[in-house]
Amino acid sequence: MNQLDDLKQIKKIDTKLVLESIELLEDQLRQSWQEIRNFKIPAGLSQVKQIVFSGMGGSALAGDIVRSLFFKNLKIPFSIVNGYHLPGTVNEQTLYLISSYSGDTEEPLATISQAHKRKAKIFAITSGGKLRTLIKSQQVSGYIFQPIFNPSRQPRLGVGYTFGTLLAILAKLKLIPLTENEFNLALKKLKAWQCDFGVSQLVNKNQTKKLALALRERLPVIIASEFLAGNAHVFANQLNENAKTFANYFILPELNHHLLEGLILPKTNRQNFLFILLESELYFKKNQRRFQITKEILARNKIKFFSYQFVGTNSLEQILEGLSLSGYVSFYLAILNQINPASIPYVDFFKAKLKKLS
Repeated sequence: MNQLDDLKQIKKIDTKLVLESIELLEDQLRQSWQEIRNFKIPAGLSQVKQIVFSGMGGSALAGDIVRSLFFKNLKIPFSIVNGYHLPGTVNEQTLYLISSYSGDTEEPLATISQAHKRKAKIFAITSGGKLRTLIKSQQVSGYIFQPIFNPSRQPRLGVGYTFGTLLAILAKLKLIPLTENEFNLALKKLKAWQCDFGVSQLVNKNQTKKLALALRERLPVIIASEFLAGNAHVFANQLNENAKTFANYFILPELNHHLLEGLILPKTNRQNFLFILLESELYFKKNQRRFQITKEILARNKIKFFSYQFVGTNSLEQILEGLSLSGYVSFYLAILNQINPASIPYVDFFKAKLKKLS
């Protein structure tokens, strides 16, 4: 039996319930959507001229996904802050969304006083910590979720909560074109992909297991375009943290203007890289052609690649398909590497060291 088909062996490595969190993505999304549907959002949040989203690491992923998904539909600018400072454009006509799964992420917390001074309309998303205290004391408005469907307690594995919440809030404020029916139909499709990618689906019929096997001892380079750009970011993040593997991502067509020449050297590129191409028939036709030519150039340089063709019928479905795909691939690669996918020793070390120096 292949190691990735053996649930007993998998559980010996996955002692922190990461697999369960990945399997519960649909439930995370549904819980957050339903709770926001019944949540009283403060008046005036829709009367804004820009959206600014603040988050770090796993808590930032939802912002990138939403920005990519609604790039062509948003009528106001949507920018992302990954640091201690707000952009100069933030003012009283800004919807400032703060995402911190733990509620104690120092960078977003550092921006709150800046946002208050500029009279931005603040809305926070968290499960606890200092941000929860600020919401409870009504110093900021926000939504506190109970992460009952993320037993691993890892923020990156609770992306369904932040993504579902962000979708629901922006839809309720009529800042994005998304109905509850569209959301629920996409969730039904997600259930099927979760089955296709799950442990019970054996290696010979499971694309996520095949990709994980291909990634052993390789450096993943993820390529996406348009509405799937946020998924490429998620994929790299999950490979970093779950599989403890270096990964990077590039967005097409931009990469065609520089990255192709970087394939030539060093000569070890052909032994080291595996390009993962996230392809979709929903992309602009010229971008679809760009994928074909990019694959030809990879082949000419003898660099291996794995092409995944999305099958969802609309962009939201394909984004959920991509979240399922990257979650399982990163998990299976961790298992192949004999590494607990929950542990993040160097991130934890860094935070502890920084705290001592502060």
